Formats: sequence, structure tokens, C-alpha cells
Amino acid sequence: MKLKKMAAMVVTSVMVSATSLAAPFGGEEDVSYAADIWASMSTAGLAGKGATMSTPYIGMHPHGAILDTIDTRLKVGDNDDILIIKRNYGGEGVSKTAVANDPDKYLKAVTVMYKRKGFDADIKDWFWIKYAPDGSVLKNPKGVSLAGRVGKGMAKGCVACHTGAPGGDMVFNHDRYAK
Repeated sequence: MKLKKMAAMVVTSVMVSATSLAAPFGGEEDVSYAADIWASMSTAGLAGKGATMSTPYIGMHPHGAILDTIDTRLKVGDNDDILIIKRNYGGEGVSKTAVANDPDKYLKAVTVMYKRKGFDADIKDWFWIKYAPDGSVLKNPKGVSLAGRVGKGMAKGCVACHTGAPGGDMVFNHDRYAK
């Protein structure tokens, strides 16, 4: 009996360790902070029904067929810094005009980069989130919430992709945050 109990503890410990090592993101603290960001975005009119949007443009994988991007500042708790919102649109009949006329019909996800002072210098203090249109944090196929250091140290994911952005600031649209 003791041997079975010990074996179960070892297996559980290995599974927890493997899960922790597999995803340095998506934990309870990351998801909680993502909720704070969404709440601040909503208050600022940047999320939810009738949110301020930019001109839709042709997108590409992994984001969406049509995108709209907003680059601004946002205060979340004591942190007041850069926020980049990329709304990802898709579905049958999606086009720039269709999205401009009825964005809620085509919105599939909202991806966000938020500069969080002191978060992680290796990734320029960017905090990534992928939200569903209702503000809930989406999960990857392994069931890990897409919030925090998404893809850090991995072959795929936000950090993995944005590491290749020109200018060294992890932003593709411009280099104004490069130092």
C-alpha cells in the first residue's frame, strides 16, 4: 500500500513538474492580470461592444484574415504603459468593408501586447494575451491559458514569433519602442 501511494506521488510530481516546465505562462497570476487588462481596456472603450477600432486591413496567420490594430497607452493598476491591441477577424464573407460595417459579427479573437514594467527584461517586459471576443482568456490545444510569457523558450507562440521583429523591440508594425 505504501509503495502504491509513493508511486502515485512520484507520478503526480513528475506530471506537475512537466506541466510547469512546458508552459512558463498561463498560470493563475497571468490570467488574473489579463482580466485586469481587459477591465481597463473596457473602461477606456478599447474592448467590448462598440470599442474604438482602427481601419481594417488584410491580415495573415496566425492572427486573422482581416485585422485592426490600436497602439496606445493604458493604465492597469499602478502600471501605465504601452498597449497594442490586434483584433483578429475571420469567417465566411469577411472583408475589410464587412468588418468596418459589422465588426462584432467577424471578431474571432483579440490579441494584446502590454508593456508591464519589471515583468521580464528578456522579452522587453511585454505581457501577451489572446482573448475571446467576450474577454475570456483563450487556451492552447494543451489547455494552457494564453496569457503572460506566451511561447517564451518555445518554437511557437507570441514570444517565439515576436523575437524576430526588426528593431529589437518585439513589435512588427514599427520600431519606435526600440532603444
